[in-house]
Amino acid sequence: MSQAYNYRHLYYFWVVAKEGGMARAAERLGMAVQTVSTQVRELERSLGHALFKAAGRGLALTEAGQVALQQAEQIFQLGEALPELVRHAATTPFARLAVGVSDALPKLVVRRLLGPVVDTPHLRLLCHVDEFEDLLGDLALHRLDVVLADRPAPPNPNLRLYTHVLTASTVSWYAPPSLLAAAGKNFPASLAEVPVLLPTSHAAIRAVLDLWFERQGVTPRVVGEFEDSALLKAFGAGGMGVFPSPDVVHDELVAHYGVQRLGPCEGVQEHHYAIGTERKVAHPLVQRLLALGR
Repeated sequence: MSQAYNYRHLYYFWVVAKEGGMARAAERLGMAVQTVSTQVRELERSLGHALFKAAGRGLALTEAGQVALQQAEQIFQLGEALPELVRHAATTPFARLAVGVSDALPKLVVRRLLGPVVDTPHLRLLCHVDEFEDLLGDLALHRLDVVLADRPAPPNPNLRLYTHVLTASTVSWYAPPSLLAAAGKNFPASLAEVPVLLPTSHAAIRAVLDLWFERQGVTPRVVGEFEDSALLKAFGAGGMGVFPSPDVVHDELVAHYGVQRLGPCEGVQEHHYAIGTERKVAHPLVQRLLALGR
């Protein structure tokens, strides 16, 4: 970022304003009065406004100078704190983990998958949510340590990526209180009558759900499709429709969204994967994530 003014000139101005005159500022800085005066004039020239005005035998700040002083105070107070902040950062150990999260992965599941590492002392966790393919590109460029997704990495000779299975969860249907009675009658055939919310084909589970409906001989009354699982649950909890969710987050789902379990989605499982660039993982926090799956 380019600046029209020199921070050294700003510093000299700040000292003059704090000391109340050129002579005292020059003495504090160990410089000639003429040199300090020249530096302040350079700052005024670059800003286009006078910062000082004559006041008896001394100097007083103009209105522009008062504004400049307020900003300079903040700048140099922060500057004085910089050495201590750097020293603290250099001497305080921290564990950094950069995680890519596929936008199709349920966020409650993500929280559970990261459970083994969130209590790590001095953890610095960076979570980046994006589309699956974009995350794999970032992983290959080593911008991420691991990617959490609902599908394995596809074969690609140009990307050396390795998929590690974390968990698999059965899936159930959940309903808000307003739809529970109607949806519970003759379930799962009732899903042809009550409003249903589904993930889009963006999520790996969608194709499996479509096959499940086909096996049940049910044409669902779909009123909403969502790429974001949190949005799907929020609209479902608001009464828009019944929706599927992995059972691994049943307790959190019921507690946070006030919905109730309608019934199982027999034979359907949602899988969760960790994808990395190493067959034998070296990152200790990623190793801890994989231990959950094992």
